[in-house]
Amino acid sequence: MNGSEYVQLVLNQVERRNIGETEFLEAVKEVLTCLTPVFEKNPELIEAGLLERLTEPERVISFRVPWVDDSGKVQVNRGFRVQFNSALGPYKGGLRFHASVNQSIIKFLGFEQIFKNSLTGLPIGGGKGGSDFDPKGKSDNEVMRFCQAFISELQKYIGADLDIPAGDIGVGAREIGYMYGYYNKIKNVREQGVLTGKGLTYGGSLVRTQATGYGLVYFTEEMLKDTHKSFKGKTVVVSGSGNVSIYAMEKAAELGAKVIACSDSNGYIIDENGIQLNIVKELKEIKRARIKEYVERVPGSKYVEGFTGIWTVKCDIALPCATQGELDVTAANSLVSNGVIAVAEGANMPCSQDAVNVFIENDILFAPGKASNAGGVACSALEMSQNSMRYSWTFEEVDSKLQQIMEDIYKNAKEAAIEYGSDNNLVVGANIAGFLKVSTAMMAHGIV
Repeated sequence: MNGSEYVQLVLNQVERRNIGETEFLEAVKEVLTCLTPVFEKNPELIEAGLLERLTEPERVISFRVPWVDDSGKVQVNRGFRVQFNSALGPYKGGLRFHASVNQSIIKFLGFEQIFKNSLTGLPIGGGKGGSDFDPKGKSDNEVMRFCQAFISELQKYIGADLDIPAGDIGVGAREIGYMYGYYNKIKNVREQGVLTGKGLTYGGSLVRTQATGYGLVYFTEEMLKDTHKSFKGKTVVVSGSGNVSIYAMEKAAELGAKVIACSDSNGYIIDENGIQLNIVKELKEIKRARIKEYVERVPGSKYVEGFTGIWTVKCDIALPCATQGELDVTAANSLVSNGVIAVAEGANMPCSQDAVNVFIENDILFAPGKASNAGGVACSALEMSQNSMRYSWTFEEVDSKLQQIMEDIYKNAKEAAIEYGSDNNLVVGANIAGFLKVSTAMMAHGIV
């Protein structure tokens, strides 16, 4: 059996076992099709059954989460945690609270997390979790009651040396704080390292808030440097207006770019003079308001209903930072027609496979999320290190470590792409580089 036959065999098996799990199947196909040259070059890996083991989670946990809303009515949500692969270390990956959350999405995110965490070079395995609970429109007390109910069940399966959740969509410092406080109460411990993304007063790390957005820009800057370009003087469009988007905009502006558009789930704003980030931060981080309120504060800016249209805005660099599947083939063709030179994913798989193909076929610099948005989990692992030492690094120290990690991820992904005959295709390079480290550990551990 050659490498191509082996990959197809495993893909067929995964499809049979996971019927209807569209997001998970798409993620598996994207990774496995990139790995064919690895098995062609190293046929001994086929006999080890690496892909069969890698595509099957070590553990899938699903549970109900009953809680009481402010009117006294009992609500019931679903909770999930997928502990996908621990070959490199304890499971590490965020918790997502959003109405769209289901087992397929959590498995897709957990599978991606294996390779993302591997690329950081840090000793962390892949996992992911969350719930179909949506914090939007809920009072602080409702969010607290839900978080306490959620963690009261999840606490059975996590720990500082076992599984360390963090935040993701819908889970910020508020939610992490509620879960951390209740975890310590019911466990009767002060286990700082069990959750990351904590507040600075109780074990959090400087730069963690900025990490995914900053890391995205650091990675993109390295990619641009290879073609003798930079952010300086470029126009940038960033989808979303949450944590990742805000700090990607901040760092891009620091490097000399002009960010002209951003969005939320309702629509997007355009400010040709450059987005005033202080206003976006106030609206989103403090008031939890809609992005359309920006135009009431900034004369000359424009609001457009419907967030997908943001990719029709002419720009040099596009940073999709909102959610998976937000940038399709039509949007990709629009970006290319408007002269985009680089696209880097800040969210997890925000670009469809057809969109990615458009970018690669047109020689657009493209950074896949598992590489370019790894800054968040990298900084989470740095938070774990500080918790273990009972010590805190300065902002500059953590930021420097983050920048070095992102530069190394780019270098390793590029080198893997070249070694396995894909030139500068970073999608292939990131998947191969991430896989090689995990596979080496799995081989060393035997059949477990």
